[in-house]
Amino acid sequence: MASSALQVAGLLIGGLGMIGTFAVTGMPQWRVSAFIESNIIVFETIWEGLWMHCIRQVNIRMQCKVYDSVLALSPDLQASRGLMCAGSVLSFLAFVVAIIGMKCTRCTQSSWQAKGYIILTAGFLFSLSGIVELIPVCWVANTIISDFYNPAVNVAQKRELGEALYLGWVSAFCLVAAGAIFCCFYCCCEKTRSYGYSAPAHYPTHSQHLHRETEIAYSKSQYV
Repeated sequence: MASSALQVAGLLIGGLGMIGTFAVTGMPQWRVSAFIESNIIVFETIWEGLWMHCIRQVNIRMQCKVYDSVLALSPDLQASRGLMCAGSVLSFLAFVVAIIGMKCTRCTQSSWQAKGYIILTAGFLFSLSGIVELIPVCWVANTIISDFYNPAVNVAQKRELGEALYLGWVSAFCLVAAGAIFCCFYCCCEKTRSYGYSAPAHYPTHSQHLHRETEIAYSKSQYV
């Protein structure tokens, strides 16, 4: 019962991380305009994402435009495109593998072994997807912070951390946590299997004792 609850918890946490990864990949709020010093035009907000940049004005519908070329992006955003796509694919594969592992049969020893390997694979994929997602999120955040405190950068070009970065950290944590849960489940299954298949000690039963005593008594009566 506890193992089933652990599996369900890992699947739910991994599913939340997968959905968050998809959302972070498509969200434009990676870099948000900063209102500092002389840049006090607060009725206009600029969002810069991996695929498009948007301008949101007060009481006016938001307008977005897809980047004309990948070369127009900064190096951190260029690399983040590929890494986030890879993280999304890995998280989806991990979620599918985890579902397959939970539906494995328990009829024979081979099915138990297959279940353990599938669960371990799901845990590895979840952890890997979380690490892959964490790299671009931290990279972009470091670039934003460095440019913000760099006096050589124009005030109008300085940006702040967007909502997508915070959601990316949470999603990466969920993916890594799900991977750790499935790996722990695999270790628990291995320990249970090793205890279950250990050679039990053979002790004589009560009927065997009685049968032995009867044979001894009969042998003694032959010599009387």
